[in-house]
Amino acid sequence: MLYPQRFTQFTREHADSVAALLCGLLLFLGWFALHLGALGLAFLLLPAAYVIGGYESAREGLTTLFKEKELDVDLLMIVAAIGAASLGLWRGEYHLIIDGAILILIFAISGALEGYAMQRTERSIRSLMSLTPDTARVLLQGREEEVAITQLKVGDQIVVKPGELIATDGIILSGYSTLNQAAITGESLPVEKTVGEEVFAGTLNGYGALQIKVHKPAQSSLIVRVIRLVEQAQTQAPPSQEFIDRFEKGYAKVIVVAGILLATLPPFLWGWDWETTIYRALTFLVVASPCALMAAIMPTLLSGIANGARQGILFKNGAQLEKIGKVRAIAFDKTGTLTTGQVQVFQVFPASEYTRKDVLKAAASVESSSEHPIGKAIVQAAGDLDWVGAIQVQAIPGQGIVGIAQEQQVIVGNAVFVQQHVTNLPEELRQMAQSLEQQGKTVVWVAKNPTPSPSPLAGRGAGFEVMGVIAIADEVRSQAAATITRLKKLGIEQIVMLTGDNEETAHSVAKAVGIDRVYAQLLPEDKLDVIRRLQQQYQTVAMVGDGINDAPALAQASVGIAMGISGSDVALETADIVLMADRLEKIAVAMHLGRRSQAIVKQNIVVALGFIMLLLVGNFLGNINLPIGVIGHEGSTVLVTLSGLRLLK
Repeated sequence: MLYPQRFTQFTREHADSVAALLCGLLLFLGWFALHLGALGLAFLLLPAAYVIGGYESAREGLTTLFKEKELDVDLLMIVAAIGAASLGLWRGEYHLIIDGAILILIFAISGALEGYAMQRTERSIRSLMSLTPDTARVLLQGREEEVAITQLKVGDQIVVKPGELIATDGIILSGYSTLNQAAITGESLPVEKTVGEEVFAGTLNGYGALQIKVHKPAQSSLIVRVIRLVEQAQTQAPPSQEFIDRFEKGYAKVIVVAGILLATLPPFLWGWDWETTIYRALTFLVVASPCALMAAIMPTLLSGIANGARQGILFKNGAQLEKIGKVRAIAFDKTGTLTTGQVQVFQVFPASEYTRKDVLKAAASVESSSEHPIGKAIVQAAGDLDWVGAIQVQAIPGQGIVGIAQEQQVIVGNAVFVQQHVTNLPEELRQMAQSLEQQGKTVVWVAKNPTPSPSPLAGRGAGFEVMGVIAIADEVRSQAAATITRLKKLGIEQIVMLTGDNEETAHSVAKAVGIDRVYAQLLPEDKLDVIRRLQQQYQTVAMVGDGINDAPALAQASVGIAMGISGSDVALETADIVLMADRLEKIAVAMHLGRRSQAIVKQNIVVALGFIMLLLVGNFLGNINLPIGVIGHEGSTVLVTLSGLRLLK
């Protein structure tokens, strides 16, 4: 029973190839029978070759004719083959039946090869993402139970053991491990993950066991959205392909009319005999068909989409792959795009009697009780120092935080808040703070009182002394400057930065990454207006962003590019291209892919039209017969299809 099942599965998966093989075998046997003079056997074998090799094309052609009232290339091929066979029977020249069968055979072989080529593209796309498991190991009343992914609820706790795929997006509750996120981000190197960090469905767990809390429905996980978007990209035809599709429908009608004229007029105009006239008309139907032209675009764009996704660049459709190669101007959001969106300690300036370590240890002791991003940055900077967490900690929103550490009161906050406790701020540090703020840094003051009061907020101005200042900055992405340089080398005419931050911060970041034109203190609608003005001047404009406030500009831009990890859901849904690993240098890669795809499409169109013209001229001069015309026609189709697959590399 096993072998019949395997045979059935093989024939189902390779139906086009099996049909072409049987057609070729029957054609050879029919030709051999004719050669031996066995006409009865030949007339039995050759029609079978026609039916088996041409069934699928005839079915598709007739379906298009009756349902859509349109002629297509498949039907023209069948008409040409049957016409050749009819001419052979009429004139008793049976080699024409062989010619028609060869036409069917080559067309079937071409269809099988094109099918394999497109399957390779589809396999490449499917292999980009590791499919999530069907079940997850859920903790229920202290016991592990296998539960279907579809039954997972927000708040469930799942266990992922070493070497297993993570079933759904979640937050790590306990454990530490490295995760292979190549399926999501395109990064080949594993990423370390620990408590409090987000993990994604479809990523492969390394050596550590993890306990994960489900924080969003399984159907809205990142990998499900990625798969959905890639599937959408495969089904949506870009404008260039839509134009070719419309062109083909009109072109097929022109071919039919021209074929009828060629089959009737030459005997009266040039004195051709009817056999030559009809044979040349049938050959014309074959060589003039735009098969290669139809295959010039979509295989190339699908290959480009697959290549991009393999590198962590998600194109939502082929139109965006076309447009990204034509971009002349690009606008970047600042926070979360050119910067990481995660603040860090930039520099520490201690007062004369203290050291950098003294300032960091004192600040970390109270900030360890804070959830504020600035507090976390200070604690991280003091991670390798020996400090003790403060007690009686009180945070004053928008101002600072106070507490008692090692029997000393410590204050961390802005200048106004610290001045409430300190009589005078050191002039040297005041000037330094002012300079840092002009550079776009956030300045935090640190002061202490060796004699603690009963309440952390008591004893203002009594005994407090400034220890130093800490400059906090949003970290500029390490690859931002190199990306801007690369984009300029690619010929991008205008690169601007859009941000809601103040002028000083905006210009400091712009200077660090090499952007000359800055728009600061913008609201979302202001960013939209800037994009519109850029489009009036440069036509094709790209916008790169990550936040909700970037969504209008992303939607307005010719090409919207969103950061996949740090980006908001609104930005991801609005954008046309998603950088799954938040790696800015991939923008240049995307542009290179877009330009290369356009170059290959143009090459394919030139090759397709060149073959058609060459074959038409050869047909009128009488230098080619029907099989050679078919070989030239189908060979050019396979050639441009394989040419498009070059983008898979």
